[in-house]
Amino acid sequence: MDLGLKDKPVVVTGGSSGIGLATARLLLEEGAQVAICARGAERLDKVAADFADTFGVDRVFAQAVDVLQEEQINGFAKAVEDRFGGAVALINNAGQGRVSTFADTTDEAWRQELELKYFSQIRPIRAFQEMLAASGSGAIVATNSLLALQPEPHMVCTSSARAGIQNLLKSLARELAPDIRVNSILVGLIDSNQWQRRFEARDDKNQTREAWYADLAKNKNIPMGRLGKPEEAARLLAFLASPAASFITGAQVEISGGISRFI
Repeated sequence: MDLGLKDKPVVVTGGSSGIGLATARLLLEEGAQVAICARGAERLDKVAADFADTFGVDRVFAQAVDVLQEEQINGFAKAVEDRFGGAVALINNAGQGRVSTFADTTDEAWRQELELKYFSQIRPIRAFQEMLAASGSGAIVATNSLLALQPEPHMVCTSSARAGIQNLLKSLARELAPDIRVNSILVGLIDSNQWQRRFEARDDKNQTREAWYADLAKNKNIPMGRLGKPEEAARLLAFLASPAASFITGAQVEISGGISRFI
């Protein structure tokens, strides 16, 4: 399906790895102009160079940015406007989970987690809102977690923050309509660097990656019998960011392999 993104500028935060990287690649394959940011300059520069070689230097822009820093994200937005003339979609993809219970989460950990989850959405949205509205068909899509609706006690801090973000996005869908659509995806277990690090730290070093991931899917009771792939989440993000989803706003779409228990 043609998503209608050819020659359209799209911004992806956290675009140098995982779901963000897969999303940026898919958007470029769809013909979009893509601006990516991430904190790590070395990895980001390598990704940008690879993209430029494959898709053309004129369609790729990358800048090292900490999205929690207002000055940095505003500078990135200005650079994107100078390079591409604006943006039609913003895909917010920054932030990992924190494993902790209520008993072992300190006040400082609460503050850090809430700041990360909220301001990784708030600051990019503020920075790009005017451009998105001016495009005539702006879209914001957030990568959120199934934890927003199905909390886990061993991730109490992250679960709480994710739920708050989901509420924020729902509110923004009404406030920013009709100029900007706001949607989110709720991911379950997606193969990522985070899970790769846990595999590398496994107790049984003789266990293969395939076997370890199969056991993980079984232990987590994922009906599809495996973890999701970053490119599977990317397809959903790209769709929601595109004109193909022009009458969808305020939605949250689950992509979890059937692991959810709620209706």
